[in-house]
Amino acid sequence: MWPAREVAVFLPVGGAAVLIDAMAYAGLLGLGLPAAPAKGLGFCAGALWAYHANKRLTFRAATGRPLSFAAVYLASLLLNVALNGAILALGLALGLAEWPAVAAGFLVATGASAVANFIGMRRLVFRKA
Repeated sequence: MWPAREVAVFLPVGGAAVLIDAMAYAGLLGLGLPAAPAKGLGFCAGALWAYHANKRLTFRAATGRPLSFAAVYLASLLLNVALNGAILALGLALGLAEWPAVAAGFLVATGASAVANFIGMRRLVFRKA
């Protein structure tokens, strides 16, 4: 069973990471950086926050495993993109309008990748000795 305190802290830490990503992305676009590098740097800024905040606040770990963190984030990113595409395609094939299909894909993908992130961080990155 997942400790309720860890889940309660993980959710706002992840929300802040998404906000940092979005703000950095928008700011870098505003400075004239092309979309791909701006998004990559925004994602990295959010991930850097997520690593340190989860280490200190969520899991209260003395040490972390940065390479494991990178692997967990990459796996959850791939899961997110794949699920988003699959749910979007399914929604459209079932006759949903574009916006509800996009929203459904986003929600399912975000939820699944958040769960995968939590499990990966708890079991691989910040596991207790």
